[in-house]
Amino acid sequence: MLKIKRVPTVVSNYQKDEASDESVGCGRNCLGACCLNGARLPLYACKKLEKSGTGEKVVISGEAREPPVAFLESLVLGEWEDRFHRGLFRYDVTACETKVIPGNYGFVAQLNEGRHLKKRPTEFRVDKVLQSFDGNKFNFTKVGQEELLFQFEAGEDCEAQFFPCMPLDADNSPSVVAVNVSPIEYGHVLLIPRVLDCLPQRIDHKSLLLALHMAAEAANPYFRLGYNSLGAFATINHLHFQAYYLAMPFPLEKAPSKKMITTVSGVKISELVNYPVRSLLFEGGSSMQDLSDTVSDACVCLQNNNIPFNILISDSGRQIFLMPQCYAEKQALGEVSPELLETQVNPAVWEISGHMVLKRKEDYEGASEENAWRLLAEASLSEERFKEVNALIFEAIGCSNQEEELEGILVQPSGSVNQTGNRTLGGPITNGIASECLVLQ
Repeated sequence: MLKIKRVPTVVSNYQKDEASDESVGCGRNCLGACCLNGARLPLYACKKLEKSGTGEKVVISGEAREPPVAFLESLVLGEWEDRFHRGLFRYDVTACETKVIPGNYGFVAQLNEGRHLKKRPTEFRVDKVLQSFDGNKFNFTKVGQEELLFQFEAGEDCEAQFFPCMPLDADNSPSVVAVNVSPIEYGHVLLIPRVLDCLPQRIDHKSLLLALHMAAEAANPYFRLGYNSLGAFATINHLHFQAYYLAMPFPLEKAPSKKMITTVSGVKISELVNYPVRSLLFEGGSSMQDLSDTVSDACVCLQNNNIPFNILISDSGRQIFLMPQCYAEKQALGEVSPELLETQVNPAVWEISGHMVLKRKEDYEGASEENAWRLLAEASLSEERFKEVNALIFEAIGCSNQEEELEGILVQPSGSVNQTGNRTLGGPITNGIASECLVLQ
């Protein structure tokens, strides 16, 4: 049986070994039935949006007004800072060294030595993207209520609404925003859809749309949401998205793209070029729901075909990057070099987007564009496999692949057009995933 030693990510102060999780009374002020009665939390209901794509936010009716509370500055970042000053985090992420790596792409390197100081020896499978929820393992119903910031929901009104103190309704499972106690950047939070429903880590249409609403409500291109599937370095099998604020463009966002197709609903799908991880970009559509549904259909297709993937929600919800990947598979098969394994860096959504969270000082001091590219290229599907996966996606969303009509035409993020050849990064990989591959967290 193949096993991978992997550094865990502790996202809650109540995350610990199952072996030591004996039930001797709670006392945690958690989200379980033992503590939920009488629990209250602020509720933010965002306004209903009509349009997505490149246009501005448009409400269904009436005039747009200022929200009742500044969503990003006061609720997300303000409440995050409150928990920071309370000492809830395992280290001071604001003291971590960060630099832009010289080169054409502007990869961002951070030295975060505090993120892997404690290990949680839990077996985690990498050969199955879809796995059942296991309430005996750590999940977000076990976090302390002090780690929660607010409830978040997509409202039905034309204006956002804010309620400073609302009950947590067990019969109508709330979506909540919580701090990540092992943050990798300022304002690092978790969006947990319908937390009490105990959904496994898999994309569904309703939850992805909620994540887009959060990105749109933040209304800041430097606040992004990310998602890791199982097999693509999600560490907890309880549905959640991550988000944080970093005031610089990601290399993934700056990469040129080549248009492939446009759906009936107006969603444009492009392939990134000249980037180490082969990825798809979804944007446009006649509504935010059209964009969200198209990406959800693609993700459900990947899940059903056991293909690990990452998602980056960018530009206030107007762009969604979908990155199928195979690093954990290659790791289990012994196809990743010892040099890369020694860095203990697992290319999840933030790393693939270009934010390299490094755990060793020597890696940070020696960070280079070449090193970043070499690591990320190991996560990329081969060109042949990427085409196969695209064919599955296009069939799932009811589109035919029109790539040949635009072969070699690149659209820069600014909209300019250049000519280029096809890239060849990323070697061949196996079509399936090795059976009985386990990750030891």
